[in-house]
Amino acid sequence: MPIRNRNAYAFLAPYLLVFATFWIWPIISSFLISFQNTRVNPWKFSFSVNWGRLVGDPAFYNALYNTLIILVIQVPVMITIATVMAVLLNSPLLKARPLFRFAFFAPVVVGEVAYAAVFRLMFSFDFGIVNKLITLVGLPAVSWFDNANAAMALVIIAVTWRWAGYNAIIILAGLQSIPDDVYEAATLDRVSKSQQFFHITLPLLKPIILFCVILSVIGTMQLFTEPFLITNRGGPGGGTETLGLLLYREGFRSLNFGYASAVAYTMAALAVAISLLNLWIGREPK
Repeated sequence: MPIRNRNAYAFLAPYLLVFATFWIWPIISSFLISFQNTRVNPWKFSFSVNWGRLVGDPAFYNALYNTLIILVIQVPVMITIATVMAVLLNSPLLKARPLFRFAFFAPVVVGEVAYAAVFRLMFSFDFGIVNKLITLVGLPAVSWFDNANAAMALVIIAVTWRWAGYNAIIILAGLQSIPDDVYEAATLDRVSKSQQFFHITLPLLKPIILFCVILSVIGTMQLFTEPFLITNRGGPGGGTETLGLLLYREGFRSLNFGYASAVAYTMAALAVAISLLNLWIGREPK
């Protein structure tokens, strides 16, 4: 090996060592733990005790169902809202655009506990502003924390509120990379603004939108904060328990690390599979 290459690897060695210690080894170790019975002391190898339980565990299927419901509903809604927000933020007619960009991005930097507490107050049955507005239009107040469907809707609203602006900023960067010449030529050809959006903007934004979708899929498969803090650990009755909450409950409350590792690898496999499916659907035709 040339001395120049040896010097390069010598400079990389501290990072590679830290990466192997805190990333590679935990990944391998948790995979091995998923094949062990961690309910006995000392732990013993048993393939079926965790993976066999996973196949027939109603709690796992409930968490998987809830996670997929959030994924199927929340991600398309959020990406649609983010795209609309990005187009509005990119409009030359909008004044004080930097202020609006900061305002839309701000939810990402708000503390999780703080915004969860605000959402719990806003959606309170007795004195929440949301129920006040609902009753003003003649509809009955909604018990957001005692009804599984309402609690699921609340989680979807909270996640969308927090991450729509983040995705809008990413899509806005993609919008600003589209040359103005494309729109000028379309305008000269008397192409309407709506046609420009659907036939020029969206096709050129396809890779950016696909990137946001994949990020959102990975984030949703790990969803933990909103159901834990807002709907009181996946309540009511497990109605909003996600795979992330199930992993937490098994690993850090029941101390069943083997089963928690099996759940974690199932989450990772599902995230990879759904992301690959999105890449296949969004591939460019040959």
